Amino acid sequence: MQIAALYEIFKKSRKVQTDTRKMAAGEIFFALKGPNFNGNHYALKALEQGAAAVVVDEVQAMTDDRIFVVDDALKALQDLARHHRLQLSIPFIAITGSNGKTTTKELVHAVLSSHFKTATTQGNLNNHIGVPLTILSIPDDAEMAVIEMGANHQKEIAGYCQIALPTHGLITNCGKAHLEGFGGVDGIRKGKGELYDFLRESNGTVFVNSDMTDLMGMSLGMQNRIFYGQSKGSFNAEMAKASPLLTVEISRLDWGLHHLHTNLVGSYNLANIEAAICIGDHFGIPFPKIAQALATYVPNNARSQLMTKGTNSIFLDAYNANPSSMKVAIENFALQNHPNKWLLLGAMMELGESSVAEHQQLVELLESNQLNQVILVGGDFGKTKHPFIYFQDTTAACDWLSAHKPENGLLLIKGSRSIGMEKLLDVL
Repeated sequence: MQIAALYEIFKKSRKVQTDTRKMAAGEIFFALKGPNFNGNHYALKALEQGAAAVVVDEVQAMTDDRIFVVDDALKALQDLARHHRLQLSIPFIAITGSNGKTTTKELVHAVLSSHFKTATTQGNLNNHIGVPLTILSIPDDAEMAVIEMGANHQKEIAGYCQIALPTHGLITNCGKAHLEGFGGVDGIRKGKGELYDFLRESNGTVFVNSDMTDLMGMSLGMQNRIFYGQSKGSFNAEMAKASPLLTVEISRLDWGLHHLHTNLVGSYNLANIEAAICIGDHFGIPFPKIAQALATYVPNNARSQLMTKGTNSIFLDAYNANPSSMKVAIENFALQNHPNKWLLLGAMMELGESSVAEHQQLVELLESNQLNQVILVGGDFGKTKHPFIYFQDTTAACDWLSAHKPENGLLLIKGSRSIGMEKLLDVL
Protein backbone atom coordinates (compact mmCIF):
# COMPACT_ATOMS: atom_id res chain seq x y z
CA MET A 1 0.00 0.00 0.00
CA GLN A 2 2.84 2.42 0.84
CA ILE A 3 4.39 2.03 -2.63
CA ALA A 4 1.06 2.78 -4.29
CA ALA A 5 0.62 5.88 -2.11
CA LEU A 6 4.20 6.97 -2.81
CA TYR A 7 3.64 6.52 -6.51
CA GLU A 8 0.67 8.89 -6.45
CA ILE A 9 2.95 11.49 -4.85
CA PHE A 10 5.72 10.68 -7.33
CA LYS A 11 3.42 11.28 -10.30
CA LYS A 12 3.03 14.93 -9.27
CA SER A 13 6.72 15.90 -9.28
CA ARG A 14 8.35 12.93 -11.07
CA LYS A 15 11.41 13.56 -8.92
CA VAL A 16 13.13 11.57 -6.19
CA GLN A 17 16.20 12.58 -4.23
CA THR A 18 18.75 10.88 -2.00
CA ASP A 19 20.81 13.97 -1.14
CA THR A 20 19.29 16.96 0.67
CA ARG A 21 21.98 19.20 -0.80
CA LYS A 22 20.26 18.72 -4.16
CA MET A 23 16.68 18.77 -2.86
CA ALA A 24 13.93 20.78 -4.51
CA ALA A 25 10.43 21.32 -3.16
CA GLY A 26 7.97 18.63 -4.17
CA GLU A 27 10.50 15.80 -4.48
CA ILE A 28 10.45 12.52 -2.55
CA PHE A 29 13.46 12.08 -0.27
CA PHE A 30 14.76 8.55 0.36
CA ALA A 31 16.90 8.26 3.48
CA LEU A 32 19.56 5.86 2.25
CA LYS A 33 22.42 4.55 4.37
CA GLY A 34 26.07 3.94 3.57
CA PRO A 35 29.32 3.19 5.40
CA ASN A 36 29.83 6.89 6.15
CA PHE A 37 26.34 8.39 6.08
CA ASN A 38 22.78 7.87 7.31
CA GLY A 39 20.06 9.64 5.37
CA ASN A 40 17.63 9.26 8.28
CA HIS A 41 19.55 12.04 10.04
CA TYR A 42 18.50 14.43 7.26
CA ALA A 43 14.78 13.65 7.23
CA LEU A 44 13.86 16.87 9.07
CA LYS A 45 16.00 18.94 6.72
CA ALA A 46 14.27 17.35 3.71
CA LEU A 47 10.87 18.28 5.16
CA GLU A 48 12.04 21.83 5.82
CA GLN A 49 13.12 22.05 2.18
CA GLY A 50 9.64 21.16 1.02
CA ALA A 51 9.87 17.43 0.34
CA ALA A 52 6.54 15.98 -0.79
CA ALA A 53 7.40 12.81 1.13
CA VAL A 54 10.29 11.44 3.17
CA VAL A 55 10.98 7.72 3.21
CA VAL A 56 12.90 6.58 6.30
CA ASP A 57 13.76 3.24 7.87
CA GLU A 58 14.39 4.57 11.36
CA VAL A 59 11.53 5.94 13.47
CA GLN A 60 11.71 9.73 13.66
CA ALA A 61 11.13 11.84 16.76
CA MET A 62 8.71 14.09 14.87
CA THR A 63 5.34 13.25 13.39
CA ASP A 64 4.38 14.41 9.93
CA ASP A 65 1.95 13.01 7.35
CA ARG A 66 4.75 13.20 4.78
CA ILE A 67 6.92 10.67 6.64
CA PHE A 68 6.78 7.08 5.38
CA VAL A 69 8.46 4.58 7.70
CA VAL A 70 9.59 1.42 5.89
CA ASP A 71 11.76 -1.55 6.75
CA ASP A 72 14.44 -0.59 4.21
CA ALA A 73 14.58 2.77 2.43
CA LEU A 74 16.75 1.39 -0.39
CA LYS A 75 14.31 -1.44 -1.06
CA ALA A 76 11.46 1.07 -1.06
CA LEU A 77 13.30 3.09 -3.71
CA GLN A 78 13.78 -0.06 -5.78
CA ASP A 79 10.14 -1.11 -5.29
CA LEU A 80 8.94 2.31 -6.42
CA ALA A 81 11.13 2.03 -9.52
CA ARG A 82 9.73 -1.41 -10.30
CA HIS A 83 6.18 -0.05 -9.89
CA HIS A 84 6.99 2.73 -12.36
CA ARG A 85 8.56 0.22 -14.73
CA LEU A 86 5.34 -1.78 -14.75
CA GLN A 87 3.47 1.26 -16.08
CA LEU A 88 5.74 1.42 -19.15
CA SER A 89 5.04 -0.92 -22.08
CA ILE A 90 8.15 -0.08 -24.12
CA PRO A 91 11.31 -1.99 -24.99
CA PHE A 92 13.77 -2.02 -22.09
CA ILE A 93 17.30 -2.85 -23.26
CA ALA A 94 19.70 -3.89 -20.48
CA ILE A 95 23.43 -3.68 -21.16
CA THR A 96 26.15 -5.18 -18.99
CA GLY A 97 29.65 -6.59 -19.44
CA SER A 98 33.18 -6.36 -18.10
CA ASN A 99 34.43 -3.85 -20.67
CA GLY A 100 32.74 -1.40 -23.00
CA LYS A 101 29.26 -1.37 -21.46
CA THR A 102 29.14 2.39 -20.94
CA THR A 103 30.45 3.18 -24.42
CA THR A 104 28.04 0.64 -25.91
CA LYS A 105 25.18 2.17 -23.92
CA GLU A 106 26.10 5.62 -25.21
CA LEU A 107 26.32 4.40 -28.82
CA VAL A 108 23.04 2.49 -28.59
CA HIS A 109 21.37 5.55 -27.11
CA ALA A 110 22.77 7.74 -29.88
CA VAL A 111 21.36 5.41 -32.52
CA LEU A 112 17.95 4.83 -30.92
CA SER A 113 17.42 8.50 -30.03
CA SER A 114 17.91 9.42 -33.70
CA HIS A 115 14.55 7.77 -34.35
CA PHE A 116 12.75 7.27 -31.02
CA LYS A 117 12.35 9.21 -27.78
CA THR A 118 14.90 7.25 -25.77
CA ALA A 119 15.69 7.36 -22.06
CA THR A 120 19.00 6.03 -20.80
CA THR A 121 21.34 5.74 -17.84
CA GLN A 122 23.12 9.00 -17.11
CA GLY A 123 26.74 9.03 -16.00
CA ASN A 124 27.61 6.03 -13.87
CA LEU A 125 24.15 5.41 -12.39
CA ASN A 126 24.41 1.67 -13.01
CA ASN A 127 24.35 0.21 -9.50
CA HIS A 128 21.77 -0.69 -6.80
CA ILE A 129 20.91 2.98 -6.38
CA GLY A 130 21.55 4.17 -9.94
CA VAL A 131 19.37 1.59 -11.69
CA PRO A 132 16.17 2.54 -9.79
CA LEU A 133 16.97 6.26 -10.12
CA THR A 134 17.39 5.77 -13.88
CA ILE A 135 14.06 3.97 -14.17
CA LEU A 136 12.26 6.64 -12.16
CA SER A 137 13.63 9.28 -14.53
CA ILE A 138 11.92 7.71 -17.55
CA PRO A 139 9.00 9.88 -18.74
CA ASP A 140 5.63 8.47 -19.73
CA ASP A 141 6.13 9.36 -23.39
CA ALA A 142 9.45 7.52 -23.74
CA GLU A 143 9.51 5.04 -26.62
CA MET A 144 12.71 3.20 -25.64
CA ALA A 145 14.79 2.70 -22.50
CA VAL A 146 18.46 1.72 -22.32
CA ILE A 147 19.60 0.61 -18.87
CA GLU A 148 23.26 0.04 -17.99
CA MET A 149 23.93 -2.54 -15.28
CA GLY A 150 27.26 -2.67 -13.50
CA ALA A 151 28.18 -5.42 -11.06
CA ASN A 152 31.08 -6.64 -8.95
CA HIS A 153 29.55 -9.79 -7.49
CA GLN A 154 27.08 -12.52 -8.34
CA LYS A 155 23.30 -12.08 -7.92
CA GLU A 156 23.67 -8.35 -8.57
CA ILE A 157 22.51 -8.38 -12.22
CA ALA A 158 19.71 -10.77 -11.27
CA GLY A 159 18.49 -8.22 -8.72
CA TYR A 160 18.58 -5.36 -11.22
CA CYS A 161 16.59 -7.44 -13.69
CA GLN A 162 13.81 -7.81 -11.12
CA ILE A 163 13.59 -4.01 -10.96
CA ALA A 164 14.11 -3.11 -14.63
CA LEU A 165 12.33 -6.14 -16.12
CA PRO A 166 14.28 -5.88 -19.40
CA THR A 167 12.72 -7.08 -22.63
CA HIS A 168 16.07 -7.09 -24.46
CA GLY A 169 19.64 -7.54 -23.31
CA LEU A 170 23.27 -7.39 -24.36
CA ILE A 171 26.45 -8.58 -22.64
CA THR A 172 29.47 -6.88 -24.19
CA ASN A 173 31.96 -9.47 -22.89
CA CYS A 174 33.07 -11.37 -19.81
CA GLY A 175 36.57 -10.04 -19.17
CA LYS A 176 38.80 -9.92 -16.11
CA ALA A 177 36.99 -7.27 -14.08
CA HIS A 178 36.16 -7.44 -10.36
CA LEU A 179 37.83 -10.83 -10.10
CA GLU A 180 37.84 -10.58 -6.32
CA GLY A 181 34.10 -10.00 -5.97
CA PHE A 182 33.03 -12.50 -8.63
CA GLY A 183 35.43 -15.20 -7.48
CA GLY A 184 37.35 -15.65 -10.75
CA VAL A 185 36.55 -15.77 -14.45
CA ASP A 186 33.88 -18.48 -14.11
CA GLY A 187 32.17 -16.34 -11.50
CA ILE A 188 32.22 -13.38 -13.89
CA ARG A 189 30.48 -15.42 -16.59
CA LYS A 190 27.90 -16.61 -14.11
CA GLY A 191 27.29 -13.11 -12.79
CA LYS A 192 27.01 -11.43 -16.20
CA GLY A 193 25.00 -14.40 -17.46
CA GLU A 194 22.24 -13.56 -15.00
CA LEU A 195 20.96 -11.16 -17.67
CA TYR A 196 20.64 -14.07 -20.12
CA ASP A 197 19.00 -16.14 -17.36
CA PHE A 198 16.28 -13.54 -16.83
CA LEU A 199 15.62 -13.09 -20.55
CA ARG A 200 15.59 -16.85 -21.10
CA GLU A 201 12.84 -17.22 -18.50
CA SER A 202 10.87 -14.21 -19.76
CA ASN A 203 11.28 -15.11 -23.44
CA GLY A 204 13.14 -11.89 -24.09
CA THR A 205 15.56 -11.04 -26.89
CA VAL A 206 19.35 -11.01 -26.63
CA PHE A 207 21.89 -9.38 -28.93
CA VAL A 208 24.93 -11.66 -29.02
CA ASN A 209 28.44 -11.00 -30.28
CA SER A 210 28.99 -14.09 -32.42
CA ASP A 211 32.77 -13.69 -32.12
CA MET A 212 32.61 -14.34 -28.37
CA THR A 213 32.55 -18.10 -27.93
CA ASP A 214 31.64 -17.82 -24.26
CA LEU A 215 28.63 -15.61 -25.01
CA MET A 216 27.53 -17.93 -27.79
CA GLY A 217 27.66 -20.83 -25.35
CA MET A 218 25.96 -18.96 -22.54
CA SER A 219 23.06 -17.95 -24.80
CA LEU A 220 22.69 -21.37 -26.42
CA GLY A 221 19.08 -22.53 -26.67
CA MET A 222 17.53 -19.11 -26.20
CA GLN A 223 14.57 -18.55 -28.49
CA ASN A 224 15.32 -14.97 -29.55
CA ARG A 225 18.99 -14.43 -30.38
CA ILE A 226 20.07 -11.63 -32.70
CA PHE A 227 23.71 -11.95 -33.79
CA TYR A 228 26.36 -9.43 -34.74
CA GLY A 229 30.07 -9.85 -35.41
CA GLN A 230 32.36 -11.40 -37.99
CA SER A 231 31.24 -14.98 -37.37
CA LYS A 232 27.50 -14.51 -37.74
CA GLY A 233 25.33 -11.46 -38.33
CA SER A 234 23.14 -9.58 -40.80
CA PHE A 235 25.92 -7.17 -41.84
CA ASN A 236 29.68 -7.10 -42.11
CA ALA A 237 31.85 -4.61 -40.22
CA GLU A 238 35.63 -4.47 -40.34
CA MET A 239 38.22 -2.09 -39.02
CA ALA A 240 39.56 0.07 -41.83
CA LYS A 241 41.82 2.28 -39.69
CA ALA A 242 42.51 2.87 -36.02
CA SER A 243 45.12 5.62 -36.03
CA PRO A 244 44.35 7.86 -34.33
CA LEU A 245 40.57 7.38 -34.55
CA LEU A 246 38.61 4.33 -35.57
CA THR A 247 37.19 4.03 -39.09
CA VAL A 248 34.89 1.07 -39.78
CA GLU A 249 33.98 -0.40 -43.15
CA ILE A 250 30.35 -1.57 -43.09
CA SER A 251 28.61 -3.52 -45.82
CA ARG A 252 25.32 -5.26 -46.49
CA LEU A 253 23.54 -5.93 -49.77
CA ASP A 254 20.80 -3.35 -49.18
CA TRP A 255 23.16 -0.85 -47.51
CA GLY A 256 26.07 -1.03 -49.91
CA LEU A 257 29.60 -0.26 -48.72
CA HIS A 258 30.01 2.51 -46.18
CA HIS A 259 33.07 3.95 -44.42
CA LEU A 260 32.08 5.10 -40.94
CA HIS A 261 34.52 7.63 -39.47
CA THR A 262 34.08 7.68 -35.68
CA ASN A 263 35.37 9.87 -32.86
CA LEU A 264 36.38 6.80 -30.87
CA VAL A 265 39.87 5.58 -30.02
CA GLY A 266 40.84 1.94 -30.42
CA SER A 267 40.02 -1.06 -32.56
CA TYR A 268 38.40 -2.61 -29.47
CA ASN A 269 35.45 -0.25 -30.04
CA LEU A 270 34.54 -2.11 -33.24
CA ALA A 271 32.37 -4.57 -31.28
CA ASN A 272 30.61 -1.70 -29.50
CA ILE A 273 29.80 -0.08 -32.83
CA GLU A 274 28.57 -3.40 -34.23
CA ALA A 275 26.26 -3.77 -31.23
CA ALA A 276 24.73 -0.33 -31.77
CA ILE A 277 24.21 -0.99 -35.49
CA CYS A 278 22.62 -4.36 -34.73
CA ILE A 279 20.17 -2.91 -32.20
CA GLY A 280 19.28 0.04 -34.42
CA ASP A 281 18.66 -2.26 -37.36
CA HIS A 282 16.56 -4.62 -35.23
CA PHE A 283 14.24 -1.76 -34.31
CA GLY A 284 13.88 -0.66 -37.92
CA ILE A 285 16.03 2.46 -37.97
CA PRO A 286 17.21 3.26 -41.53
CA PHE A 287 20.93 2.69 -41.97
CA PRO A 288 21.73 6.33 -42.94
CA LYS A 289 20.32 7.44 -39.59
CA ILE A 290 22.34 4.79 -37.76
CA ALA A 291 25.54 5.81 -39.52
CA GLN A 292 24.95 9.51 -38.90
CA ALA A 293 24.31 8.93 -35.20
CA LEU A 294 27.52 6.93 -34.80
CA ALA A 295 29.64 9.32 -36.84
CA THR A 296 28.57 12.34 -34.78
CA TYR A 297 28.87 10.71 -31.34
CA VAL A 298 31.72 12.30 -29.38
CA PRO A 299 32.82 10.68 -26.10
CA ASN A 300 33.22 13.09 -23.20
CA ASN A 301 33.39 10.77 -20.22
CA ALA A 302 37.13 9.89 -20.11
CA ARG A 303 36.40 6.75 -22.12
CA SER A 304 38.01 6.26 -25.55
CA GLN A 305 38.46 10.02 -25.77
CA LEU A 306 41.03 11.77 -27.97
CA MET A 307 42.03 15.23 -26.80
CA THR A 308 44.78 17.79 -27.32
CA LYS A 309 46.72 19.44 -24.50
CA GLY A 310 49.51 21.79 -25.48
CA THR A 311 51.62 20.06 -28.09
CA ASN A 312 50.44 16.58 -27.08
CA SER A 313 47.65 14.36 -28.35
CA ILE A 314 46.13 12.30 -25.56
CA PHE A 315 44.11 9.09 -25.53
CA LEU A 316 42.13 9.54 -22.31
CA ASP A 317 40.64 6.30 -21.01
CA ALA A 318 40.94 6.95 -17.30
CA TYR A 319 37.48 6.07 -16.07
CA ASN A 320 38.29 2.46 -15.28
CA ALA A 321 40.72 -0.35 -15.95
CA ASN A 322 40.98 -4.12 -15.63
CA PRO A 323 43.35 -6.66 -17.20
CA SER A 324 41.18 -7.13 -20.29
CA SER A 325 40.68 -3.45 -21.06
CA MET A 326 44.30 -2.61 -20.25
CA LYS A 327 45.57 -5.28 -22.63
CA VAL A 328 43.56 -4.09 -25.64
CA ALA A 329 44.36 -0.45 -24.89
CA ILE A 330 48.10 -1.15 -24.77
CA GLU A 331 47.98 -3.29 -27.91
CA ASN A 332 46.06 -0.60 -29.77
CA PHE A 333 48.51 2.06 -28.59
CA ALA A 334 51.47 -0.04 -29.71
CA LEU A 335 50.07 0.00 -33.26
CA GLN A 336 49.90 3.81 -33.39
CA ASN A 337 52.43 5.27 -35.82
CA HIS A 338 54.03 8.03 -33.77
CA PRO A 339 57.68 8.75 -32.91
CA ASN A 340 57.06 9.94 -29.34
CA LYS A 341 54.64 7.69 -27.48
CA TRP A 342 54.08 7.85 -23.72
CA LEU A 343 52.00 5.55 -21.55
CA LEU A 344 50.74 6.79 -18.18
CA LEU A 345 49.11 3.80 -16.53
CA GLY A 346 47.38 3.62 -13.17
CA ALA A 347 46.99 0.39 -11.20
CA MET A 348 43.97 -1.92 -11.45
CA MET A 349 41.80 -2.62 -8.42
CA GLU A 350 39.58 -5.45 -7.11
CA LEU A 351 41.68 -8.25 -8.58
CA GLY A 352 42.16 -10.24 -5.38
CA GLU A 353 44.94 -12.79 -5.16
CA SER A 354 45.76 -12.53 -8.86
CA SER A 355 46.43 -8.78 -8.71
CA VAL A 356 50.24 -8.79 -8.68
CA ALA A 357 50.38 -11.45 -11.42
CA GLU A 358 47.96 -9.48 -13.61
CA HIS A 359 50.01 -6.30 -13.19
CA GLN A 360 53.19 -8.23 -14.00
CA GLN A 361 51.61 -9.52 -17.22
CA LEU A 362 50.90 -5.96 -18.30
CA VAL A 363 54.50 -4.97 -17.59
CA GLU A 364 55.68 -7.83 -19.78
CA LEU A 365 53.23 -6.79 -22.50
CA LEU A 366 54.70 -3.29 -22.44
CA GLU A 367 58.22 -4.67 -22.75
CA SER A 368 57.33 -7.08 -25.55
CA ASN A 369 55.86 -4.20 -27.55
CA GLN A 370 59.01 -2.15 -26.94
CA LEU A 371 57.07 0.62 -25.24
CA ASN A 372 59.73 2.37 -23.20
CA GLN A 373 58.37 5.76 -22.17
CA VAL A 374 56.09 4.43 -19.46
CA ILE A 375 54.98 5.85 -16.13
CA LEU A 376 53.26 3.46 -13.72
CA VAL A 377 51.19 4.79 -10.83
CA GLY A 378 49.99 3.20 -7.63
CA GLY A 379 48.73 -0.14 -6.37
CA ASP A 380 50.34 -3.42 -7.30
CA PHE A 381 52.44 -1.93 -10.08
CA GLY A 382 54.76 -1.23 -7.16
CA LYS A 383 55.17 -4.98 -6.55
CA THR A 384 56.14 -5.85 -10.11
CA LYS A 385 59.57 -6.15 -11.70
CA HIS A 386 59.92 -3.55 -14.43
CA PRO A 387 62.34 -1.03 -15.95
CA PHE A 388 59.85 1.84 -15.95
CA ILE A 389 59.27 4.96 -13.86
CA TYR A 390 56.96 4.26 -10.92
CA PHE A 391 55.14 6.54 -8.47
CA GLN A 392 53.01 5.58 -5.49
CA ASP A 393 50.25 8.05 -6.35
CA THR A 394 49.16 10.68 -8.84
CA THR A 395 50.50 13.52 -6.66
CA ALA A 396 54.04 12.22 -7.04
CA ALA A 397 53.47 11.54 -10.73
CA CYS A 398 52.19 15.09 -11.26
CA ASP A 399 55.27 16.52 -9.54
CA TRP A 400 57.56 14.57 -11.85
CA LEU A 401 55.57 15.41 -14.98
CA SER A 402 55.64 19.10 -14.12
CA ALA A 403 59.41 18.98 -14.48
CA HIS A 404 59.52 16.48 -17.36
CA LYS A 405 56.63 17.44 -19.60
CA PRO A 406 56.33 15.43 -22.83
CA GLU A 407 56.41 17.59 -25.94
CA ASN A 408 54.84 16.72 -29.31
CA GLY A 409 53.87 13.36 -27.90
CA LEU A 410 51.08 10.82 -28.22
CA LEU A 411 49.96 9.83 -24.72
CA LEU A 412 47.73 7.09 -23.34
CA ILE A 413 46.30 7.78 -19.88
CA LYS A 414 44.48 4.84 -18.32
CA GLY A 415 43.86 3.41 -14.86
CA SER A 416 41.26 2.38 -12.32
CA ARG A 417 38.89 5.12 -11.22
CA SER A 418 40.22 5.27 -7.66
CA ILE A 419 43.75 6.08 -8.87
CA GLY A 420 42.53 9.34 -10.45
CA MET A 421 44.76 9.34 -13.51
CA GLU A 422 42.82 12.25 -15.03
CA LYS A 423 44.63 14.50 -12.50
CA LEU A 424 47.73 14.20 -14.70
CA LEU A 425 45.99 16.34 -17.30
CA ASP A 426 46.42 19.35 -15.02
CA VAL A 427 50.21 19.37 -15.45
CA LEU A 428 50.48 18.36 -19.09
